[in-house]
Amino acid sequence: MWDNSFNAMSTKFVLIFFCLLGLSMTNHNPDVGTVIDSYNGVPIYYNGFFKNTSGRNITEDGYNLGLKWQCIEFVKRYYYEKYNHQMPDSYGHAKEFFDDELADQEFNEERGMLQFRNTRRHMPQIDDLIIYDASEDNPFGHMGIISSIENGKIEMVQQNMGTKTRQELILAEYNGIYTIADFNVKGWMRIIK
Repeated sequence: MWDNSFNAMSTKFVLIFFCLLGLSMTNHNPDVGTVIDSYNGVPIYYNGFFKNTSGRNITEDGYNLGLKWQCIEFVKRYYYEKYNHQMPDSYGHAKEFFDDELADQEFNEERGMLQFRNTRRHMPQIDDLIIYDASEDNPFGHMGIISSIENGKIEMVQQNMGTKTRQELILAEYNGIYTIADFNVKGWMRIIK
């Protein structure tokens, strides 16, 4: 005879197994190249695995937006569509867009943007570009755009992070010094309007 406690555990295990199986069968990702969000009318596409590429996205006037549907492609497409901004050097990995040799609040000529180091006196603004350095899991770095700043937090909108198009980050301030408190943030860049 089976012990009643064993039967109860077996029943719970079977229910949990079928619930998880059902979730995995219904929780599928969209096809690569599917619009999954937008920011100010600029679409954000699903890329699947972060190293996927689907060819290069070039504008009608020949400007290189980047590899479809990487993080860089969204950022450059956003600035191109919203501000008609073309970076003088439109190539490189995300981490390379931030020039480590420049001082804080110095103009980055390769990207045509003003550059700010993380942990300085200048607060980020909406539509600033956040740049991450490489990490153990991602040797290329990452980038996104600040879409809101409120109550000590910023929202970053991004492409090529699976289906996670928006991420909330802490914006710490101490004695007038601002820090985006997330691992490997090099800093942010701003179009001069």
